[in-house]
Amino acid sequence: MINYGKPLDNLDDLTIVDSLVQVSFLIQNILGRIGAEHDLSIIQIRLLGILRDREPSMLQLARHLGLDKSSITGLVDRAQRRGLVERTVSETDKRGFNVKATSAGWQIIHEAGERIEQQITALTAGLTETEQAQMIMFAGRILAAAPGESR
Repeated sequence: MINYGKPLDNLDDLTIVDSLVQVSFLIQNILGRIGAEHDLSIIQIRLLGILRDREPSMLQLARHLGLDKSSITGLVDRAQRRGLVERTVSETDKRGFNVKATSAGWQIIHEAGERIEQQITALTAGLTETEQAQMIMFAGRILAAAPGESR
């Protein structure tokens, strides 16, 4: 039986689905709480997270976030109005735009990113270094086996 939000009375009875869904809920709650502190939705937090290490095109952003063209345009428009991102003309396709974080966006990326890292790290504090390495390996294998999913 899948436990998508019922009290966790006996963790030994969780299936792989239950376990992964419950961990996903924990992560989503962290993202939601920290996003709320900055008046950001989870999808806006994800947008800024993507911009930490790249300046993607609108199409690349849409793929990463699993959104269609109109949804990504609206998301970027709202973030741009708040001064968190800016569009720049693509060097490879003068008809397209890349998106990058502004200084205000970078401030949130650093502040929220640090808090997210602290809270997620705290979730794994009870694991040994070997268990943490295994978790990273298993997560990587799960992600690699998920073609077409947004990452």
